[in-house]
Amino acid sequence: MEHYSMNLTLKVWRQKNNKAKGSFETYKVKNISSEMSFLEMFDVLNEQLINEGKEPIAFDHDCREGICGMCSMHINGEAHGPWKQNTTCQLHMRAFKDGDTIVVEPWRSKAFPVVKDLMVNRTAFDRIIEAGGYISVNTGNAVDANAIPIDKKKADDAFMAAACIGCGACVATCVNGSAMLFVGAKISQLALLPQGDPERESRALNMVAQMDKEGFGNCTNTYACEAQCPKGISVANIARMNKEYLTASLGTEEN
Repeated sequence: MEHYSMNLTLKVWRQKNNKAKGSFETYKVKNISSEMSFLEMFDVLNEQLINEGKEPIAFDHDCREGICGMCSMHINGEAHGPWKQNTTCQLHMRAFKDGDTIVVEPWRSKAFPVVKDLMVNRTAFDRIIEAGGYISVNTGNAVDANAIPIDKKKADDAFMAAACIGCGACVATCVNGSAMLFVGAKISQLALLPQGDPERESRALNMVAQMDKEGFGNCTNTYACEAQCPKGISVANIARMNKEYLTASLGTEEN
């Protein structure tokens, strides 16, 4: 693959904290390799700012391998940028052309308040997971892998739901700021497996209640969440979550 260099204009959201008023600032970067990752390009920009005596841009990152989902950037109006089923750290600069202007923003959601610049507080997701509680399993020696027969289709669906990395792209791209794809995936991965069955009803009720408490919006079936999800999580998980919640609600009323 041919390598080439490019000069770019970056319009980056800068915000001191959640209370401060933010704004876009414009930066020029030169001789950016087409084979750099998007985060490596930001490293170059930050080194440039530091050398100029300016404050570097705060952005979240950790593994840089598409695993943790921390590299949450809204790039030219798309969560994680133009490549599909891809995180920002896996986005390479060959996705852009010499002379391009790139607009970079943080996730936009009431439930994800800005910490600084491109960093947002996503602990709302953690609290939803905590609301789901635990599963009742016996601990001790590892059981045989085939001790509990599981339908192949259900096992595959559970595995796909568990692929969710909780990055928040679904929330950031939804016009309503809905977290239903995330919550649906987390409910589904356990609802589909026998290990998650004992707390199945309470888990659905508690996680949905916490989601609403955090201030996320409702789903209106635009499917933007699935389209922008870096792991391709299916909206079928939202339908399953609604079914689990309805069944649990009816069970609670009957009791």
